[in-house]
Amino acid sequence: MKILILHRVPYFKIEYHRGISHDRHEVTYFGTDRALATLPPGLRCERVSRPGVRSAFEEARDWLAERPRDFDRVISVSEYELLDAARLREHLGVPGALVDQVTLARDKVLMKQAVGEAGLRVPRFLPLPRFLERDGRAPWYGRTVLKPHRGASSEDVLVFDTPQHAHAAVTGGRTGVARLDAGSGRGDFQVEEFVSGPIRHFDGLVQGGEVLLLSVSEYVGTCLEYAQGRPMGSFQVGFSEETRAWVSRALAAVRIEDGSFHLEAIVHEGELVFLEVGNRVGGADVVATVELATGVHLPSYELRALLGEPVAGALPEPPADRRRYGWFVYPGHHLAGREFRGLDGAVVFRSSPSVVAWNELPCGRLLPDHITYQAGETVLAGIIATDTPEDTRDWIVDLFGSLSVRTRPAVPATPEEVPA
Repeated sequence: MKILILHRVPYFKIEYHRGISHDRHEVTYFGTDRALATLPPGLRCERVSRPGVRSAFEEARDWLAERPRDFDRVISVSEYELLDAARLREHLGVPGALVDQVTLARDKVLMKQAVGEAGLRVPRFLPLPRFLERDGRAPWYGRTVLKPHRGASSEDVLVFDTPQHAHAAVTGGRTGVARLDAGSGRGDFQVEEFVSGPIRHFDGLVQGGEVLLLSVSEYVGTCLEYAQGRPMGSFQVGFSEETRAWVSRALAAVRIEDGSFHLEAIVHEGELVFLEVGNRVGGADVVATVELATGVHLPSYELRALLGEPVAGALPEPPADRRRYGWFVYPGHHLAGREFRGLDGAVVFRSSPSVVAWNELPCGRLLPDHITYQAGETVLAGIIATDTPEDTRDWIVDLFGSLSVRTRPAVPATPEEVPA
């Protein structure tokens, strides 16, 4: 089989060789030089560099116009290039999810409409242009969320006390989001009611519309708080068959039929309220904690599903030691431009027998200038394991209450230190 991979996510996050036989298939990786540099040196494949100035679809289309060739599959596992892969599949006539289907699982307005029509509860919402046409009148009162249709990592997400406050901020150019305050991009945003309660993420694998694997976790902190500079994590919890059925209905509503999924919902007064879903693996250490708990490496089996290989009978048995895993991550992007000098209060946690992985930024490194959950980029990322969900949650809560980050202003490089 000839396989084209739009390569954006660092190779070590996916480990493509675990799901695709590079000896049996002809695999081409299409990405920027930075992305291609993450490929293992000895991997049997073709590497095609793209400028990265335009979309992956546009640059792949132009490359193939100059050097025509056929592919049996076009794959992307990056949330930012799922639509590019769908457009390229349509352009080349290759099997797989097409633009309309992928858009439904990428656009937060369309997905909430579809899930609501399927009979599941969603937050009340309005596209921002419609909200502005109504002069800020909304079918709810109280806290109101302003966010992009297709954003990620809670970038450009804001919470206001009331719909009227949200309306005043947008019309007055006082949101702090540059494109909105400049009067553009309003069609890319929505407002929705703020629904309170613990937030859970549901991760797993689906093939042919059947949920083959499901793992459920509850967040400590939120993605929005992380974007604002506070730590976050999650811990695995049990779930019922009713929960599995709810997840299946949500996935069917947005036509996620093959591959991995990462779905988020709020538990409000005992009821699940759908927030959003992606046809991809979760970020941070979701993949690692799911594999530790179930034995299933989600990207590997997602790739097999996308190649049309049957997955159901191939999944490994879960480990006999059924521990509860959790992950945690400390941000650094809110301190961009400063140098990391260490953590206070970390000694007892660093040496804890519950720690499975502890990835601390080396002292002296510059802190990132963008939101990232990636170990080696952020201040701290790690995984723990305990015997109960409560113990895992409490360990993470205690960590967050004990740690503090030391930094200092970055020292400018001397002329001798600047690369030629």
